[in-house]
Amino acid sequence: MRSRSRTRERGFTLIEMMVAMALGLVVLSAAVQLYSQGVNATWTISQRAEMQQDFRAAADMLTRDLSLAGSGLGNNVQIALPAGTGTLPVYGCSQTTCYLNGTGAAYPTQGGNPYLYGLMPGWKFGPIMNASQPATDTVTVVYTDSSFFLNCYSVTVSSATVVQFKLNSPLPANCVLPTGVTAPQDVNDSVVGLTPGDLVWFTVTTGSGSGATTAPVIGEVTNVATAGTNTYNVTFGTADALRMNQTGTTGGAIETFVGWTGFANRLLVITYYIDNTISPPRLMRQVSGHTPMPVAENVVYLQFSYDLYNSATAAALPNQADGGASQGLTPSQITKINILHMAMNSTLKGAKGGYQSLDLQTSVSARDLTFKNDYPQ
Repeated sequence: MRSRSRTRERGFTLIEMMVAMALGLVVLSAAVQLYSQGVNATWTISQRAEMQQDFRAAADMLTRDLSLAGSGLGNNVQIALPAGTGTLPVYGCSQTTCYLNGTGAAYPTQGGNPYLYGLMPGWKFGPIMNASQPATDTVTVVYTDSSFFLNCYSVTVSSATVVQFKLNSPLPANCVLPTGVTAPQDVNDSVVGLTPGDLVWFTVTTGSGSGATTAPVIGEVTNVATAGTNTYNVTFGTADALRMNQTGTTGGAIETFVGWTGFANRLLVITYYIDNTISPPRLMRQVSGHTPMPVAENVVYLQFSYDLYNSATAAALPNQADGGASQGLTPSQITKINILHMAMNSTLKGAKGGYQSLDLQTSVSARDLTFKNDYPQ
């Protein structure tokens, strides 16, 4: 027979089990904490990466437009707008709504008459985002649309509200098409053609030879109709949203030039502003008389200043918040745009309850405004 072992088998005591469980909990707690920190770090990094991408895209678009201010408008351009009726032209409006604090912005004036410039500061034209900060700024840049070859058409001012565009052969000398392009787009082209809300800058001519004179005038498109082969009648009807098409004015209106001929370019009047009527607030880009489009969300502050040079007094005026208006200078004397703040917050709060943020601070040259070396030495 096999003998039974008399050795006693012992397990863990209660104290040993308690110590082991305590050590296990410590190790598990450390592992959970490390995992939580890793998740939070990943969340923070992903939020920052998304914010940086949006911020970079918005900054690139804004600085590109600022660098084009005045492009194609010529030397020291200041185009007289309709005046004398008591109703002055505005910008910052679509066909149905105005967006700069619920209203349209008036163009800068000289002697009480409004003028369009290649750059128009909007000091405190935007909403108040924080009670401890001033109202936000807006900025408006103007340049010609180089992708639409409207200047290849000959124009005739048929009436106070209608201008006829006709494509003649040969093309005029000022029509320069890119290599491989044999003809300009149709005036009513479905992709790039004129639509209601577009602004058109006319350079009209009367007389001939040494007696010929030219004059600029701007109108807002209200309708486009085909009038024959390569011929279009474009209406610039009164009561337009931007108040460009006025009658009975002292000047600067299409009605003044009935019977005159010339050529035209499409103007892009581009306004950047913050829209805080929705949450989160957005940086918006509004073009001429069209509906604005969002550039980036969570933009919470926008502030500019401007460097100017007064060639008459050889005085440099840096960091003018109002674009030199208080100094009696015009926007065409701006030499540099300073983006003091374009602040953006992250979409969501971080692990500790706060938002991440970025702030753009840079400067952009404005050489197209003067189109000459009008800078301090």
